[in-house]
Amino acid sequence: MKKTYLIGYDLNRTGQDYETLIDEIKKLGTWWHCLDSTFIIKSTSTATLIRNHLMTFIDSNDELLVVGLSGEGAWTGFSNECSNWLKNNL
Repeated sequence: MKKTYLIGYDLNRTGQDYETLIDEIKKLGTWWHCLDSTFIIKSTSTATLIRNHLMTFIDSNDELLVVGLSGEGAWTGFSNECSNWLKNNL
């Protein structure tokens, strides 16, 4: 069964490769990326396994957050495409 996870990250060293990390996040499942440094994904994996996988693409001084979402949400200011994804996937 697929669960919904929020992934947030800060890469703290100048010149780090965001694209590799972003590509790896996108490979995890259906994804939403309408905020900088924030993804929401649908995955059959666990938060711990997702974190462990993504840790290989960041430095030890970076921050990474992976949390399961309950399905409740509220938002404003997003495009119809971003809002519809949230409505259909949370």
